[in-house]
Amino acid sequence: MSLKKINTVLAAAFILFILWFGTEYILSPETTAPGYGLPTWPSGDGGGFLIIKGIRDVVLALVLGILLVTGHRRALGWALLVEALAAYGDMANVLAHHGSVATALGVHCLTATLMVVNGLLIMRETRSAAAAPRTAAPQPA
Repeated sequence: MSLKKINTVLAAAFILFILWFGTEYILSPETTAPGYGLPTWPSGDGGGFLIIKGIRDVVLALVLGILLVTGHRRALGWALLVEALAAYGDMANVLAHHGSVATALGVHCLTATLMVVNGLLIMRETRSAAAAPRTAAPQPA
């Protein structure tokens, strides 16, 4: 299997996973939230913030999906690298609020790190195309 196919499968898996997870936060935050890793449910009307997380995740997935479907592979690699920061931020949030270390590392950190690896592999795959010298178009005589 070629590097491009492996990268495509990995990126598609991330897109589907992030889209599914975000949708779950929008449709059923009370059942999805315990898997996030924080120790307590938000007080008051804090549940609305969980829906915001779901919307964020859906938007992140859609950005990746559009780049994948339209064939903008180098931009997809960059987007994966940048969007990994959201998962690292989720990890930091769980750790900062004395949540589950296992979830912080095993879910958020692992997801972010795999996104970075996928992004770097796509950048490597597209490196030769990005570095190819551009020749001037022939001019009419």
